[in-house]
Amino acid sequence: MTAEKLKKVAIVGSGAMGHGIAELLAMTGYEVVMIDINGELLQKGKEKIKWSLDKFVEKKRIRKEDADATLARISTTTSYEQAGRDIDLAIEAVPENMELKKKVFSTLDSVAPPNAILASNTSTLSITEMGKTTKRPDKVAGMHFFNPPIMMALIEVIKGDSTSQETINTLAELAKKLGKTPIIVRKDVRGFIVNRVLGAVFNEAFWAYQRKEATMEGIDASVKYTGGFPMGWFELADFVGLDIAYDVGNILYQAYGERFKPCVEVIDPLIKEKKFGQKTGVGFYDWTKGRPRIPFNLLDEYDVDRSWAVAVNEAAWLIHDDAANPADIDTGMKLGTYWPQGPCEYADRTGLDIVLNKLKELHAKYNMEMYKPCPLLEEYVSKGRTGKKAGRGFY
Repeated sequence: MTAEKLKKVAIVGSGAMGHGIAELLAMTGYEVVMIDINGELLQKGKEKIKWSLDKFVEKKRIRKEDADATLARISTTTSYEQAGRDIDLAIEAVPENMELKKKVFSTLDSVAPPNAILASNTSTLSITEMGKTTKRPDKVAGMHFFNPPIMMALIEVIKGDSTSQETINTLAELAKKLGKTPIIVRKDVRGFIVNRVLGAVFNEAFWAYQRKEATMEGIDASVKYTGGFPMGWFELADFVGLDIAYDVGNILYQAYGERFKPCVEVIDPLIKEKKFGQKTGVGFYDWTKGRPRIPFNLLDEYDVDRSWAVAVNEAAWLIHDDAANPADIDTGMKLGTYWPQGPCEYADRTGLDIVLNKLKELHAKYNMEMYKPCPLLEEYVSKGRTGKKAGRGFY
């Protein structure tokens, strides 16, 4: 199966991600059938697609007839049998619950043609586990879109233990046809690329705040105005959704142990009060009057090099585990979170030896696994691979 042969796609789930993926595929010319548990949810999803398309027409991004044609390519159903009959691909976008996803995959497997690819839009869960519930684990992969799918340029394509290279190639080709940039996660690791690096950076900031080394506004001001990042870490966590950040944090902790020890004192109280950030109006910040104002005068309160150090370390672990290459990690962070540069680029420019010394200094001070240098980083520095100045580093 090549991307050229994909014609009809089923999207399971019509929530924020589901209807966004459906819209993107239909705009590109694919026949799309959206499945959900009841007609009301499907109706809501379809209305949101129509609203989005109307906005594109209003802004003269697309023509009215193209918007109408896109909408006409999307059908809805509550029946898997009906939806799966003649599809070439299914993309699952249901809530992040492994039991629910397994049920979806097993059902899709029973109704879809034998050559159809089954993909999951999970942001952290195991593709291998989902594949095991089917008779076609070689055709099961991760296709992780970023929110909102129509606007974000990145797609993580994840290989499960049994996924064939052909399946990965097809999904990477499809991502390009959708006008997106695919990055390949070569191993089924928790958090994939973007959430894993981001998880390390969030954790570092939460612990610094918990230890009263800097205020929340001070950390965010330093990250934005000194570091050149588009958002501060607390602001970004609110934007992502603290419930999501919390779940991802727990999955990373289960997978990697003490390296991702969560700072429960900082996030747990907000979770208990259902203060999930922007979507609920309040999280670390109050969003009821719009985006929080981060005071410029606090830009020296937190050392942004600490954020970079843990990001570089996690990137090194991804390479060490043969889960990704430096270019895909950097592309992921730049397109998935709008970082000014990727962690491997940063390390090569700054000097891997400088980053390594920073990690050692932090590890000596706090004795936390999060700062313990990845063996790959130590190996590179010991071999003189210190980055740009040496002519070789991650690149």
